[in-house]
Amino acid sequence: MLLGIDGAGKTTTATALVASIRDSGARAQLLRNPAGRRWMTRVAARFGTALTPAWANRLESVVRCTNVLLAHTRAVGFHGTTVMDRHVACQLVLRSVRGLPQGAVLPWLLARLPRPDAIILIDVSADLAHSRILLRGEDSETLSYLKSSREAYLEIARARGWHIIDGSGTTRQVALDAMRAASRTD
Repeated sequence: MLLGIDGAGKTTTATALVASIRDSGARAQLLRNPAGRRWMTRVAARFGTALTPAWANRLESVVRCTNVLLAHTRAVGFHGTTVMDRHVACQLVLRSVRGLPQGAVLPWLLARLPRPDAIILIDVSADLAHSRILLRGEDSETLSYLKSSREAYLEIARARGWHIIDGSGTTRQVALDAMRAASRTD
């Protein structure tokens, strides 16, 4: 499972990991677990409105949890390596940054879903993530939001013993670091 702030390189790394595993002759699949935030923001803007943080969280939580549950269902039936891009923990970080309570459902679900062999936080500075987001031109995040998100991810990662890798290198280097972290059993 790969986690990190927007612009950390989760999807890029996940795609590279799956390609590398497949190139070695093994089976691998990539399962993405978005919350639909970009889509909801565009729809709200089209209607000249914005979702309140509480409503955005409710909708995103439903979309994210649905995607995560579907991904776990697909992973169970797959004989090979599954790489998940995002997870329920991402929603917990969003809640933290928005000043919303963790609630009961998300922590309960996170505790009951099968624990991945490795949970990897791809860590980059908020400045680097912001520049990557601006380059891709698909969405936008404030530097303040990225800094708060990074702090929340790091806090949760340290508390839960997740692997933390540097995401500022080349795609190949970050994918190799992720592979090394995934193969460690500590």
